[in-house]
Amino acid sequence: MTKQIVKEELMKQLESVIDPELGVDVVNLGLIYEVIIKETDVKIVMTLTTPGCPLHDTMINGVKSAIQHHPNVTSCHVELVWEPAWTPERMSEKVRDMFA
Repeated sequence: MTKQIVKEELMKQLESVIDPELGVDVVNLGLIYEVIIKETDVKIVMTLTTPGCPLHDTMINGVKSAIQHHPNVTSCHVELVWEPAWTPERMSEKVRDMFA
């Protein structure tokens, strides 16, 4: 029997994905909008800090890699969205304090 995938476990793994420009993980930056789990398939809905981000592929591949390291995930799809637009208010309080 396959162990259930828990969103909190996936969010913890996503904290290992660091935005190379800002040096902060995608979770605390507020880039992860939604985590959808259907049995062993995971869909991540996320954004980037700017639409023209040159590290677009690096970020998406990092997110996919982090999720696929979970032993019960068989596939991961990342959907990149621009609405709602990312703003610094989406960052965790801890990260906002770093940039204050």
